Amino acid sequence: MAYSYDDQNIFAKILRGEIPNNTVYESDHALAFRDIEPQAPTHVLVIPKGPYISFDHFAAEASDAEIVGYVRAISEVCKAEGVTLDAGEGFRMIANAGAHGVQEVPHLHVHILGGRPMGRMVARPS
Repeated sequence: MAYSYDDQNIFAKILRGEIPNNTVYESDHALAFRDIEPQAPTHVLVIPKGPYISFDHFAAEASDAEIVGYVRAISEVCKAEGVTLDAGEGFRMIANAGAHGVQEVPHLHVHILGGRPMGRMVARPS
């Protein structure tokens, strides 16, 4: 599959400094910031700095350093937010992809949600 990255998406603009954000963590390969419409007491988005649309795109095309840096950034955010299993009660991590996944911004991002029970992720089929 050919991936076509839209460099005008809101996260690309945040990475370029055109749109402000409430940064929680930043490294060479990732940026994490608070969601502007939080769905839980902890709601942080973690994005890679490279032009990747979805996790499968990232996993297929990112360098080893980017992959390690991004995954480690997620760990650092969870620690900083106090939602890891050794510091808190856990968290939910969500990465939506494409229309069926209800992805709103075409730049890979994971939502780290915590601070309360999340409930079921999806309804069971009838």
